[in-house]
Amino acid sequence: MVAAVVVGALWRLGVLVIDKWNQPLLLNDSIYYTAQAKQLAQGVWFREVFVDQPGAEHGPLTSVLMAPVSWVSYPEPWQRLVTVVCGVATIVVLAAVALRVGGQRAAIAAAWIASLYPNLWMNDGLIMAESVSTLCVSAMVLAGLRWRERPSIRRACVLGVVLGLATLARSELALALPLVGVWCLWCVWPERRERHAWQGPLLVMVVAGVTLAPWVTFNLLRFERPVLLTTNDGTTLRGTYCDAAFHGPDLGNWSLLCVADPEGVQPDDDPSVRSAVLRSQALAYARDNVGRLPVVVAARLARSVDLYRLDRLVDQDEGEERYRWASWAGIACWWVLAPLAVLGLRRVDRHARRLLLVPVVVVFVSTVLFYGAHRIRSPLEATVVVGAAVAVARFWTARVRREDSAGRADHIAEVAG
Repeated sequence: MVAAVVVGALWRLGVLVIDKWNQPLLLNDSIYYTAQAKQLAQGVWFREVFVDQPGAEHGPLTSVLMAPVSWVSYPEPWQRLVTVVCGVATIVVLAAVALRVGGQRAAIAAAWIASLYPNLWMNDGLIMAESVSTLCVSAMVLAGLRWRERPSIRRACVLGVVLGLATLARSELALALPLVGVWCLWCVWPERRERHAWQGPLLVMVVAGVTLAPWVTFNLLRFERPVLLTTNDGTTLRGTYCDAAFHGPDLGNWSLLCVADPEGVQPDDDPSVRSAVLRSQALAYARDNVGRLPVVVAARLARSVDLYRLDRLVDQDEGEERYRWASWAGIACWWVLAPLAVLGLRRVDRHARRLLLVPVVVVFVSTVLFYGAHRIRSPLEATVVVGAAVAVARFWTARVRREDSAGRADHIAEVAG
């Protein structure tokens, strides 16, 4: 397991130092994250990049983590290093999760898979939220398993904090809040008549809310329209509910063409107002094209599981600084690991399986509502790694047993002879 972590760390650091250290940023979300981290390092609290307006285009956690290294004149390489560290930490956390649900062999398999899986390491070194959110999702599963093993106030608080942080990393992970709450209730249901049974689930939700409260309150006080987590919902919806995303080669995808020059929006509009206008336009388009929705949703889901328009998925990855060859390798690995994960999850304890399925449900809902892409799918990669590791461990154990049985049979035959 240690060897796997070392190999994964050396690979990620090598890619960073050799290739990405001086690589200029492309026109994608990394522009926003790096600019906000620089602003935070200078004492400017969450403003838009190109206009003088309050900014909440994305969750704050990624920028906050990068802020301590963003005071230098050229901080981008050090910001990349932050996501590399998050990626290495994810290997360790996933190994710990697999150890609890599948034993030592599953932990070793999970560490090696997480170390080498392109769909994980491709995100490390990017100035975006995927590495941070994947670490948060992995930590959420680990914290949940630890709380179930031995419920305590401290462990419930840890789970609540991690849930809140995951939501601050990627706003769609707010969907995990009610799902984890229901999972906690399932865990305590046999003891529901005892007075203390409900304390754990309630404490998890309260602490998650307290973790989110400063950001939510900050947003409610500074925008013209109510904003809870981000102002990105309008841009995301308008880019997925338009002609370019409902027809043609980008069917089921998000299209920049639909938000490049939107009608009814001025550059100096408050971001909450702009988001509301775009959201209204997207919902109107959806109502006018409701008959097309089943085809679009099917395309979104097929894209999410690498079964439709692979060339466009790879093009999109390349536009977000991922290597083209690694994106194709990630698709091939997904085709192997996803079926293994299904087999492995069937072997996992039912409570642990339900918790591991939380990211899957979150990604399914996000894909149906928005679009299908590798970055949208990234929260469930942790579940894929753990499930596949459990399956590998089962095959590994079965093979060792066969070899032991054959060895004993040979020994008996030799003694009898």
